[in-house]
Amino acid sequence: MPTPEAAEFRILGPLEVGIGEHRLELGGTRQQVVLAMLLLSANGAVSVDRLEEAIYGEDLPPTARAQVQISISALRRLLAAHAPAVAISTKAQGYVLQVEAGRLDSRRFEELVAAGRAARQAGRLDQAATSYRDALRLWRGPTLEGIDSLLIRAAAARLDEQRAAAIEDRLALELDLGRHHELVGELTELAWRYPLRERVAGQLMLALYRCGRTAEALAVYQQTRRMMIDELGLEPGAPLQRLEHDIIVGDPGLDPPVGPVALPPARRRTPRLLPADIADFTDRAEHVSQIHHRLAGTGQAGLAVPVVVITGQGGVGKTSLAVHAAHGVAGSFGDGQLFADLHAGATHPVGPMQVLERFLRALGVPGPQIPDGLDERAEAYRDLLADRKVLVVLDDVADERQVSPLLPGSSSAAVLITSRSRLAGLAGATRIEANVLDAGQSLALLGRIAGSGRVQAQARAAAAVASQCGHLPLALRIAGARLAAQPHRDFQQLADRLADQTRRLDELEHGELGVRASISLSYQGASEQARVLLRRLALLEAPVFSWWVTAALLDQPPASAEDVLDELVNAHLVEASGAPGQYRFHELIGVFARERLAAEEPAAERAAALERALGVLLYLADQARHHYCGGSYLPVRSTPPRWPLPGTLAGQLTRDPLGWYERERAGVISGVRQAAGAGLVELCWSLATTAEALFEARSYLDDWREVVDIALQATRDAGHVRGEAAMRYYLGSLRQEQGRFDAARREFDTAARMFRDAGDDHAFALVIRNIAFIDRIMGRLGEAAQRYEQALAIFRETGDRVAVAYVLQNLARGKLESGELGPARDLLAEALRLTQEVPCGRVEAQVLNAAGEVHLEAGELADAASMFERALAQVRDNGDENGQAHVLRGVGVVLLRQGELGRARGALERARELAEGAGVPLAGALALLGLSELALASGDPAQAVIAARQAATTFEEMGAPVRVAGALTLLAEAHLAHGDASAAEAASARAAALRAGPDSPNLGQPAPVT
Repeated sequence: MPTPEAAEFRILGPLEVGIGEHRLELGGTRQQVVLAMLLLSANGAVSVDRLEEAIYGEDLPPTARAQVQISISALRRLLAAHAPAVAISTKAQGYVLQVEAGRLDSRRFEELVAAGRAARQAGRLDQAATSYRDALRLWRGPTLEGIDSLLIRAAAARLDEQRAAAIEDRLALELDLGRHHELVGELTELAWRYPLRERVAGQLMLALYRCGRTAEALAVYQQTRRMMIDELGLEPGAPLQRLEHDIIVGDPGLDPPVGPVALPPARRRTPRLLPADIADFTDRAEHVSQIHHRLAGTGQAGLAVPVVVITGQGGVGKTSLAVHAAHGVAGSFGDGQLFADLHAGATHPVGPMQVLERFLRALGVPGPQIPDGLDERAEAYRDLLADRKVLVVLDDVADERQVSPLLPGSSSAAVLITSRSRLAGLAGATRIEANVLDAGQSLALLGRIAGSGRVQAQARAAAAVASQCGHLPLALRIAGARLAAQPHRDFQQLADRLADQTRRLDELEHGELGVRASISLSYQGASEQARVLLRRLALLEAPVFSWWVTAALLDQPPASAEDVLDELVNAHLVEASGAPGQYRFHELIGVFARERLAAEEPAAERAAALERALGVLLYLADQARHHYCGGSYLPVRSTPPRWPLPGTLAGQLTRDPLGWYERERAGVISGVRQAAGAGLVELCWSLATTAEALFEARSYLDDWREVVDIALQATRDAGHVRGEAAMRYYLGSLRQEQGRFDAARREFDTAARMFRDAGDDHAFALVIRNIAFIDRIMGRLGEAAQRYEQALAIFRETGDRVAVAYVLQNLARGKLESGELGPARDLLAEALRLTQEVPCGRVEAQVLNAAGEVHLEAGELADAASMFERALAQVRDNGDENGQAHVLRGVGVVLLRQGELGRARGALERARELAEGAGVPLAGALALLGLSELALASGDPAQAVIAARQAATTFEEMGAPVRVAGALTLLAEAHLAHGDASAAEAASARAAALRAGPDSPNLGQPAPVT
């Protein structure tokens, strides 16, 4: 008996840890989930991935791993304080909770059931019934009741099933002992609780019959039959039908037996059923080691049967890995090895009844002595394997129902399973994900089959073949076998043939091997909805796709579509890409899906599905743009069909719209291209415009240009005037961002004319506000103010308050540059109020930055610092690197003028670094001016000259003469400090000429910046 101080772990009911009469407080939900997982695999390793999945399911937050570690630490402290003999150790495979024999109720239950089974086999029925009763008394309710984790509930279901089976076994013993009178009440309750368990119904019928209540026994059969037909559409099984017949005819065989009935002793045999090892098996050393450790490792005594499940897509080499690993560990299983291929993807998979018959014969049971029923065969099988060291290899398993009757009952045996499904319901199993090979392993496998010399001599072509095979072992084997059979062909010829995707799967066939056939098994085994989704996912040209697009492709609610996607993932037809919520095809499965799309999906349905998919992308991009920008930043209010996703992603888009854009960037670009190719012109240019916020904030200038070129060409070809005007505006914005103001102005002028002709005042106002910005940069402050006022009137009329705020801050900057600080403050006060009424972090940051500039110009350094810090917080929260460059320049200048030269240098250099990395010359040149001023303050006039000269050159390249003049004025000051009066005079004269305007006689041709 355990000492009162020892820890007792209980999972057969609510989770409990007892120390004598005291029950420990186990902490929060996460700690309880982690402890439950460790106890379900007590003394065996549980990986961090499994613990994360148990806590959070499939949708892991970024902090998942840290939360697991926190929970482990908390449990270690709890156990160290109350049960120091119990430890959670860290192994390479994960965490292990060491539990002494007899301290875990589920292990005690298994031991008592095994003892009862052994006593029954030996004919000691009273002792067997006592063991079963003792085992069942350990239960306090459903396994781990109250813990809401899908993974734990799946694992708990197996233990609950064992409990139900043990109850049935105990009742069978009691009936054999003639206790039918005492059992009627209990069986009646069980039959009510489990109306579809035929064995319970049969036991109740037998007990009633033996009590002389034949009519009631037959009524139980009729009630059970109606229930099965209504619920399952099935008649009762043959054993129950036979029992009804025997009751009707009064078969003497139903009378209480005189003594126990036991399976006749079998001739003990040592089966050796493993297939031959794989001669050219390549790598997988880590997986093989993990399998050997789990199946043949020390310290397994007293535990549940060790189970390893190898999962992965078809053709990835699961069977090869299992057979190779099984041969490596066979020496530890001296009583034999069993092997069965269950043909999961076949039209008629091998059932457990057939496998049990084969296994029982292999174990020495004569054919006539093999029981007829599945339960009886499973009992005989478990009994024969009790205390025997046997390895059971089950290849290509479809689901848990197919494999559960084939699991041994004692830990002396071990089970190795391969499946395209993850078999999450197998409690305590170690799962190994077999993935495709890497490039080196792929070439090694090709070399072993086709000849290493050929691979080395044609390395580049061999690498191309490996890549075209998607590094899938089955495809590589076929490619290697074809080359081995055709020594006159070389790798380049095969690579050329594989390059044609429409024929690639035809090329990857050799003899009885074929990649298409392998993928087809998984495809045909999927539900109809899953097959439809797989085909329609092939419509998407982006390398990855997000889960929400499946709702549009299937035209179903998101939750239903996500369930179908989960089916594809579980069947390894689709794989997670690494980013949360995003998925991709393996290359060859993508080729297969495109084949099925062309063969099975009508053209009209393909077109409709694609339009919905692009429509949901546009809807979400619109939402992200709105949450980031606020207001009407789109130049034209377009009307292509959007496919709304009710309520989904709203929180994510509100919190991090740029993060959403970042994840979906490749999909947005691909969507613009696909919309153009499909003739969905308005959808094409609308989607292109929504991405401006991302491309500007993160300075993805190449992506920006790519979508502009695609959409501009599409609108031109279609004669879509408003769409072309939008793209002209969009292209002008790109040129403006690049500092190419002349080119930007040309595009803006064209866009403004087209919008005016089309009568689109709002879009016209958006364009002229950008023209006004160029005017201001060029020093044409009067023209800039006039255009800003014109745009402002339109925005006030249309009610676009964010656009009003944006124009007001630009008007304020013009006043600042004219030295009118009072009017600038008034304009910014109104702008700031508007951005707070209609939240828009992007424009609010610009207004705060402008307010900082006003305070800086007024010498109000503390107020300037406050405004810049508020602006910096906004742009950092938004991930706006362009904005950070501008704001950090202001922060640096404030610090400089406060005398904090070291901190000022850090801010200004970071501003320049961000601007250069983003390709934004205006922000970079402004940062250089700050660094020049800093160099002067630091007593380094030579460096001040260099920085000011670089800034002036940049402004000159941008075509901003007034900015050049400002830089030249600072350059003159630097030259003077450096002792070069003539250079200072030249710079000052040049600055004066630029300020006087293009008609100044002192300007002439642009002189080099000196």
